[in-house]
Amino acid sequence: MNSMIQVHTETNEMTVSARQLHERLGVQTEYRHWFPRMCSYGFEEGMDFKAVKIDRVQFEGNRKICREIVDHELSIDMAKEICMLARTPVGKVIRKYFLEVEKAWNSPEQVMARALQIANKSVEELRDQCLLMQNQVMEQQMMLEELTPKANYLEQILQSPSLVLTTQIAKDYGMSAIQFNRLLHDMKIQYKVNDQWILYANYQGQGYVHSRTITIPRGDGTCLVRMQTEWTQKGRLFLYEELKEKRGILPLIERGSS
Repeated sequence: MNSMIQVHTETNEMTVSARQLHERLGVQTEYRHWFPRMCSYGFEEGMDFKAVKIDRVQFEGNRKICREIVDHELSIDMAKEICMLARTPVGKVIRKYFLEVEKAWNSPEQVMARALQIANKSVEELRDQCLLMQNQVMEQQMMLEELTPKANYLEQILQSPSLVLTTQIAKDYGMSAIQFNRLLHDMKIQYKVNDQWILYANYQGQGYVHSRTITIPRGDGTCLVRMQTEWTQKGRLFLYEELKEKRGILPLIERGSS
């Protein structure tokens, strides 16, 4: 009897191919006309049946043709009612077969087997979720470890609202002021005018630096007045990003923790 028509149980619900049922019932009307007529008896799409696309292979002469056609998955209840509507001996036989399959499907042993299968699947899904969460936690911890040195240095910057001298920033990188100024010059960030370092035009007006007038006493009693460039905390952060991105240079606090 199983060769008569196949009952699908992949989704934990029994379904039947409408085209296969149409063929086994020996209906003479073409499927494309027959199925809408069956639906007119009050069956609803999404509840009693759903459309599916399948590939059908057939020969036209010596040519093998593969075409995509529309089939319908029927609930077992709809399939049984269609068998009754057929009013044929074959329809009665197929309906009885469906009843036997349904009885076996609802037996305590089969119900328990499906319950265990669902439980095992739930355990596997839960295990996969736990593993995924564990991997995510590990990735976050690694990211946190990588970002902690940067956060520490940026915290120092943000906690200090005052202006800083180039010498102070250079010290963060283990350099002298002369080395640091030369590096910034090589990077086309600043150039020297009358003994004062000035930012190039594309960096001016960004709030990175502040010019201060300082007085330097001379040995002869006179004073030398000159302009001194000091960096804002915004400028200090700008230098951090530029040095890291373009030269791969990190402050000592980050290099020391790697």
